[in-house]
Amino acid sequence: MSTTTTCEYLETLYEGYGQRFRMEKLLHEVRTEHQHLVIFENPRMGRVMALDGVIQTTEADEFIYHEMLTHVPILAHGSAKRVLIIGGGDGGMLREVAKHRSVEHITMVEIDGTVVDMCKEFLPNHSKGAFDDPRLSLVIDDGMRFVATTQEKFDVIISDSTDPIGPGEVLFSENFYQACRRCLNEGGILVTQNGTPFMQIEEVKTTAGRLRSLFPDWHFYQAAVPTYIGGAMTFAWGATNTAYRKLSRETLSQRFAGSGIITRYYNPEIHIGAFALPQYVLQAVNKPSND
Repeated sequence: MSTTTTCEYLETLYEGYGQRFRMEKLLHEVRTEHQHLVIFENPRMGRVMALDGVIQTTEADEFIYHEMLTHVPILAHGSAKRVLIIGGGDGGMLREVAKHRSVEHITMVEIDGTVVDMCKEFLPNHSKGAFDDPRLSLVIDDGMRFVATTQEKFDVIISDSTDPIGPGEVLFSENFYQACRRCLNEGGILVTQNGTPFMQIEEVKTTAGRLRSLFPDWHFYQAAVPTYIGGAMTFAWGATNTAYRKLSRETLSQRFAGSGIITRYYNPEIHIGAFALPQYVLQAVNKPSND
């Protein structure tokens, strides 16, 4: 289903503020069991996927988001063998996790099998064949249900959810964070997409309140991803070991070099600097600036 068009795609995430993309070619449009999915081509950002009116990922800048949600927790952990990805149907997160040769098993739980199928076909550069990795166990199921019922344990859990509306809403709930904490091995780390704090500060506050009671070390880190408008984006961080966030640049550099992974955004300096937060975010979540 491929048509040539010159119409525009207007994102509807925020009231009175947004972004538009020229839709040079509509590659696919379908209403799945869970949401409305559109994949199209844009002259600046390459192929773009949107769900229910909200841009999810683009070929041009996806590397920033996917590298920061995978390499920060996995390299901070240092010996992660089992990784759980919740969401991430486009395969970008899976691609980056799979680069870590030390990871022995990857479980990916995606609620919408159609997203996986369509992204394999129309966004193959996101997964780059990672869906064929023998370490992968792909589960098409609700992420909340999975973490609430599984007996498996993981060293790193990455929640690559949509915004807290529609199918993704439950992945920001207190029950979800509690269930993730239960699924972590001793020394485990949870990271989650948490939106842009300038536009979604209430979501950041809510997450802070939920992580505070569950993890000895909770914080946020950030990266600017052009597609996610509103400034830098925050990622929530919940660690069962307080030492992970205080690793030296030398240790991170050693681990990064040892991994043999080539990145386009992540490096040990970015890793450390990403945890420095603007004052308005620290004030919103009631954290001292030197924490």
